[in-house]
Amino acid sequence: MAKGPAGSKSAKTPQDSIGAGGELHQVAATAQTQLTTNQGLPVADDQNSLKAGPRGATLLEDFHLREKITHFDHERIPERVVHARGYGAHGFFQAYAGNEELTKAGFLCDSKVKTPVFCRFSTVAGSEGSFDTARDVRGFAVKFYTSQGNYDLVGNNIPVFFIQDAIKFPDLIHAVKPEPDRAFPQAQSAHDTFWDFVSLTPESMHMLTWVMSDRAIPRSYRMMQGFGVNAFRMINADGESKLVKFHWRPKLGTFSLIWDEAVVISGADPDFHRRDLWNAIQAGDFPEYELSVQVVDEDAAAELDFDILDATKIIPEEIVPLRPLGKMILNRMPDNFFAETEQVAFCPANLVPGIDFSEDPLLQGRLFSYLDTQLSRLGSPNFQEIPINAPKTPWQNLQRDGHMRMRVDPSRTSYEPNSLDVNAPREAGDEGFQSIPVLSDGPKIRQRPESFADHYSQASLFYRSLTPPEQRHIAGGFAFELGKCAEVKIRRRMLGHLEHIDSSLAAEVADKLGMTGEAEPITPTVKPNHGLGTSDALSQYLDAPKSIAGKKIGVLVTDGTDPKLVDALVKKAAAEKATVEIIAPKAGGYTPLNEDRRPADHALEGAPSALFDAVVIAPSEEGVLQILKFAAAVDWLRMAFAHLKVIGHVEESAPLFDAAGIDPANDAGIVKVKGAKVGDFIEAAKQHRVWEREAQVR
Repeated sequence: MAKGPAGSKSAKTPQDSIGAGGELHQVAATAQTQLTTNQGLPVADDQNSLKAGPRGATLLEDFHLREKITHFDHERIPERVVHARGYGAHGFFQAYAGNEELTKAGFLCDSKVKTPVFCRFSTVAGSEGSFDTARDVRGFAVKFYTSQGNYDLVGNNIPVFFIQDAIKFPDLIHAVKPEPDRAFPQAQSAHDTFWDFVSLTPESMHMLTWVMSDRAIPRSYRMMQGFGVNAFRMINADGESKLVKFHWRPKLGTFSLIWDEAVVISGADPDFHRRDLWNAIQAGDFPEYELSVQVVDEDAAAELDFDILDATKIIPEEIVPLRPLGKMILNRMPDNFFAETEQVAFCPANLVPGIDFSEDPLLQGRLFSYLDTQLSRLGSPNFQEIPINAPKTPWQNLQRDGHMRMRVDPSRTSYEPNSLDVNAPREAGDEGFQSIPVLSDGPKIRQRPESFADHYSQASLFYRSLTPPEQRHIAGGFAFELGKCAEVKIRRRMLGHLEHIDSSLAAEVADKLGMTGEAEPITPTVKPNHGLGTSDALSQYLDAPKSIAGKKIGVLVTDGTDPKLVDALVKKAAAEKATVEIIAPKAGGYTPLNEDRRPADHALEGAPSALFDAVVIAPSEEGVLQILKFAAAVDWLRMAFAHLKVIGHVEESAPLFDAAGIDPANDAGIVKVKGAKVGDFIEAAKQHRVWEREAQVR
């Protein structure tokens, strides 16, 4: 049932007070099905947290929000409820010069200081034991150990989110987690409960286009962007405030897997992203990211055609360009995974002077939720004494006692003000953190602001800004996931939403599902604007670096392989900051032409070509006849071809190409190599994938 204008209510749906964006499909409550609190109090509105006016700050008195999130935060012990599967590394952040006009945060203003950091990457939906390459949002959380205390920038690899108000977060995660009656599927959104929820929540549409894109299956943590998602404020020494959105950009560029490849990798190496980060740092190939912000003053924000407090929206870079602030380099792995990566506790409420919150209702709920979760996971309010969480600057306050308190405070006083201990910590005054005095005056109300109501225009902007291969992959993602939904009504509902994003996308997904003409009509509260143009910054590949830096080349060898070829590949790859791994028929290694036996990195049957960014087929004339006996050898080549990889090959490999049904002469991405002449292959591999091949293999 379509809703009317913001704030209107239907007589049939007393729960329905969502306001703008209210085209939610609500089911009328009866006396037997009324939603209540844990105390039995009927809930009038489960869609919006209580705020001081539609765009005002969330109020602490919202007992329903606190009860709902508290229960949610304590549902898993001791594993994180979300972001359970994570991997982290130590490093440092160094600011660029000239940030003082924007912020007084010390670590952003002194370009000579290297601020220690700990960075944790993660998947959202799966358990700690799930696999790395699931289609999922990736967490990108950084703890800065600054001289003014710890600052946590806690974000994701996608710049928007599924929901606008934190009160819906437990519902979102309950929907995407394994269904409670059967406890599956694990680490997957391709099931009924997830798609039922999001198809009834139109504000999710922008995020869904990102999650169905290749952004949700990154090539590695080293090739993944990060975003703060919410709007924050920065304050300079003169008290001037600007709204900002945070961006991390990887030095290696942003690259992703493709779906078929990710599925293979999840079986061959469930720790693919962990292993990649570990190997890179151990080899001294340190990941590097640049931190930037988009800066908007309050007046300019009011002129945007969307609300900057709406976490389902981006600011296109063509409207507000990125302003670089500094760089982060990760250069050391933890000494102990549990003590550091598992026990690290991030919280967006951890601020330093010069950075402050906005009234974004999703952020406002996060400020409560993270701390509450940590009390459950880490067992005590003293979790800040765990070394990974402790600030590296002296800290002192009047908090005492509690479970696992380790610090010994010799003073007789533990209150303020006091006159008995002249050495007791005192208020810092102007040097301490001070909140920006933002005017917030409005009725206590559960309602979305009108400015949050457009759920389709930016989803359309994102889709139309991508290259044709990226668009095809989004359609494939929707079709695959919706095809896993047993409930036909969910598919129809989603097809109705897709028609408001892009008619060609909706038609392609409907065709793949065999449901052309079956979309459920959806009436948006706000008519989508399909005239926003495009934003090149939203595509991974329109301006991707032509480089193999950080990439991995797999070389399939046999006894008798030309050692000059292997050595030349290793040398050339190293010069391009890439690595080479050798795959032999068996784990014991191989014997090159006229040389002693050499070790191999992998056995053929344990290392599918999906694990590599580009491959070389380099058997000897006799060796190719031997590996033809392995089904894995033919599959190795077929898979590399199907995953659009650049393939180098020697003349002797012809029988393997014949067996695979591939003509190397008819593909620009298949390059002949011989001896030390590998330069053409290396240059071809810099294109990342042979996109023009995709129509042939899919």
